[in-house]
Amino acid sequence: MNKLPIWIDGDPGVDDAAAIMVAHDAENLQVVAISVVAGNAPLEMTTKNALGLCEMLGADYPVYRGAGKPLMRPYEDGAEFHGADGMGGATLPETKRTAESEAAWDALYEAAKKYEGKLEVVSMGPLTNIATALTKYPDLKDRIHRIAIMGGSVTRGNRTPCAEYNIFADPEAAQIVFRSGASIVMCGLEVTEKAYLTAEELKSVRTSAKGEFYYQASKHILEKNLEAGHPGFCIHDVCPVLYLSDESLFGGEQAGVFVETQAELTLGKTVCDLYSDKQFDVKNTFVVLDVDREGFVRAVQHALLDEKTGGSENGV
Repeated sequence: MNKLPIWIDGDPGVDDAAAIMVAHDAENLQVVAISVVAGNAPLEMTTKNALGLCEMLGADYPVYRGAGKPLMRPYEDGAEFHGADGMGGATLPETKRTAESEAAWDALYEAAKKYEGKLEVVSMGPLTNIATALTKYPDLKDRIHRIAIMGGSVTRGNRTPCAEYNIFADPEAAQIVFRSGASIVMCGLEVTEKAYLTAEELKSVRTSAKGEFYYQASKHILEKNLEAGHPGFCIHDVCPVLYLSDESLFGGEQAGVFVETQAELTLGKTVCDLYSDKQFDVKNTFVVLDVDREGFVRAVQHALLDEKTGGSENGV
């Protein structure tokens, strides 16, 4: 089977952890590397978490450090949901591995050159690393196949009434990405809030070591989600990974999407023309709106229960 090479950029992060597990488990995906950014937790912690996840999975994916703060704004973490360590207090294995010395954006560019237009980039945190890469290497947009983003919304927010956290955390970086000319898939709150596991479905994975770890890591967020009226734990970051693995599970529409970087009340809003009479001149983003939840649940549960080990391709 020809596997799809993917580069994961994120801020692990409880839902990032599930996304990495799903990517590792997918038979048609090959994780080339993981790059990390400050977001759910500070950069030191997201780096440690990425390395710990690789250790737990028995995978030697190279891990690259990226930005420790947004391009222009103060850093705001996600500790309210993810805890100070990003993993809800759940313990990851210790590892002697360390992050690679090369910066995330430089390593991403080298990987894009190697894979000659086939590399898929998955963004599951603030877009600072991706924006830095696109700014430093303007031809990067033509050397990658797509950027699949967990972030944004065409109707609402979760960090503010208008803005989803990953976009709000670094709106200038997000605007660079959406204006870059790269092919973009946006998995915003419309679809990610449909991508959940109920409490019972989450408890069912406790029969494996990975599943027990994940249950412990996600308990606090599950409680928060239930308090907010959601039917379960919304595992947002799995969506762009699973979209690349199996597009048939998702539905959406092509639209124009850009980011508000100036206004006080709508800072970080992904402005989309999907439901507007007035349209943007370009349709730069495939906006994912629906997911087959049964298929989503099967994929997540399989990843948390499967004992697959190994898997790497140090392509840079």
